[in-house]
Parts: sequence; structure tokens; C-alpha cells
Amino acid sequence: MVLHDFLDSGNGYKIRLLLAQLGLPYRYHDVDIIKGESRTPQFLAKNPNGRIPLLELPDGQFLAESGAILWYLAEASAFIPAGRLARAQVLQWMFFEQYSHEPYVATARFIVRHFPADSARRAELPQRLARGREALAIMDAHLATRSFFADQRYSIADIALYAYTHVAEEGGLELAPYPAVRAWLARVAGQPRYVGLLDRPPA
Repeated sequence: MVLHDFLDSGNGYKIRLLLAQLGLPYRYHDVDIIKGESRTPQFLAKNPNGRIPLLELPDGQFLAESGAILWYLAEASAFIPAGRLARAQVLQWMFFEQYSHEPYVATARFIVRHFPADSARRAELPQRLARGREALAIMDAHLATRSFFADQRYSIADIALYAYTHVAEEGGLELAPYPAVRAWLARVAGQPRYVGLLDRPPA
């Protein structure tokens, strides 16, 4: 398998973390989205949506969207529970991450890290940070009575939410008000075969 990705991307990090924890071999191909490399004709032929991460399978097929890739890789593993309701709860939190968390927590971080202080994009920060705090509060309330997001076990729901939450402060979202979230972050970081966001994968 080949993972087409950008090292600073939390969406790509979700896949890298799961691949490491599953012990699956793969090659990493860097796609510099800042330089527009995901918008070239060559990349668009692989993913017309022009986004990373993109997983290239051994038979030459391509799979896009981080949630879909997580589910594909984790199928029949301990990272997806067996029970019908528990599986749906994993999806519930993955959908929450994409709709109510990532657009605010991740985008605030991207603006702060990749746009200059005088960029017009900076005007988005107050609203995005406010919505990001709402998402973190929901997560904190849920985690106050459980160790992980679904079925009381570590799953791809945790991986999906961990990716951008653990670096939320880089975008201006303080984590101090969310003790249950901080305790959960430590539990995720303590999982076997953990790798960091900027750890360079195999080329």
C-alpha cells in the first residue's frame, strides 16, 4: 500500500497512527498541499476531489476520505467493536469529528500555522474557536464517565478525534478547561505502537 499524504495533516495522521498500531507495512508519498501538489492533473487523476489522505491499494485502486480509510483498514480488527450498536457509536463519533469538530479545531490550527498574521483568513478565528470550544465541551462531558468514546474501548473513533484534538492548542484552543479530554489524550498516547503526528513514516 502507498499512503499519499501531507505530514502536518491530522487527517493523514489518523491513517498513519492506525497503520502503525495495526503493524501494517506501507510506503509514504508526501504530497505538499501548501504548494498545490494535490491539485495537479496527476493527483486529480487518482482523487478528483484533490485531497489527502489517499490510500493506494495493492491492486491499483484508490480510497479517499480519512473516515473511509480508517474503516477499511480496521475492518475485522479490535479497532472496530463487534456489536451492532457499538459499531454505530463508532461511526457516530467519527461523523461528529468531521462535522462538528474538524471544521473548527483543525481549521483554526491550519490558519494559525499556514497563514500570515495579516491574512484575511485570520478573521475566521473567533467563530471557529468558539465552535471548537463547543465541540471540546461535548467531548469532555462524554468522557467524564468513560475511558474511550465507544464501547468502553479504544477504537478508530478515538483515533479520529485524537488527531486534531491533541494539537488543538496550536490553533489557539486551550485544553485546560477540559480535564476529561486531557486524561483521554494521555490514554490514547499510551496505546501500544503509538506514533506522533510529525514522526516520519517509511518512504
